[in-house]
Amino acid sequence: MAYSRALLKLSGEALMGEKPYGIDPAIVQSIAEDVSTVVADGTQLAIVVGGGNIFRGLKGSAAGMDRATADYVGMLATVMNAITLQDGLERAGVPTRVQSAIEMQQVAEPYIRRRAIRHLEKGRVVVFGGGCGNPFFTTDTTAALRAAEINADVVFKATKVDGVYDRDPQRFSDAVKYEKLTYQEVLSREIAVMDSTAIALCKDNDIPIVVFNLFEPGNIRKAVAGKPIGSRISNSS
Repeated sequence: MAYSRALLKLSGEALMGEKPYGIDPAIVQSIAEDVSTVVADGTQLAIVVGGGNIFRGLKGSAAGMDRATADYVGMLATVMNAITLQDGLERAGVPTRVQSAIEMQQVAEPYIRRRAIRHLEKGRVVVFGGGCGNPFFTTDTTAALRAAEINADVVFKATKVDGVYDRDPQRFSDAVKYEKLTYQEVLSREIAVMDSTAIALCKDNDIPIVVFNLFEPGNIRKAVAGKPIGSRISNSS
């Protein structure tokens, strides 16, 4: 494998599959099978999962909720997804631990950096839920933050498209795909890959970001193996 320790960012929407909301068990099973091959090959893998399939803080705020309250509700949604993902991974034979930035000891461990690293060293997948524990931060930022904390070699962002485009490829047939970008290009062009805080964190800690299509079977393993799929964002173009 090209990377010894990696962080995989999954959006909550990715877990929906073709459903209008909630979780598609077939998607969870597919992710679990891909992850099991990565772990079997010796890569240490952590996962940050979003909650947009259940609740999005920004949408709640736009509908009139207090922004901080809406974000906390969104954080709880990420824990629900993390526990569901843990169940799928363990049914695929992958030992998994869920750590939450919001303490709820009956269902998840509290987030402790050194404990998370120890789990990874023992071959367990660690799923981070609860965002970063604070409102006004996205799970993209959480992914960049956790990647820096655990000394990950790379951040993988698994999405519904096969890379980064200059505009939405599902709406515009002439959208152009970027094979490689620098962090500065993403920030200056305001390309909607991850929020600017997440990009800046990865830039400051020199953590490359690889964006690829989650729904192509085997893509997680291909990405970890360093095969040229999706789009890569790093310090050099």
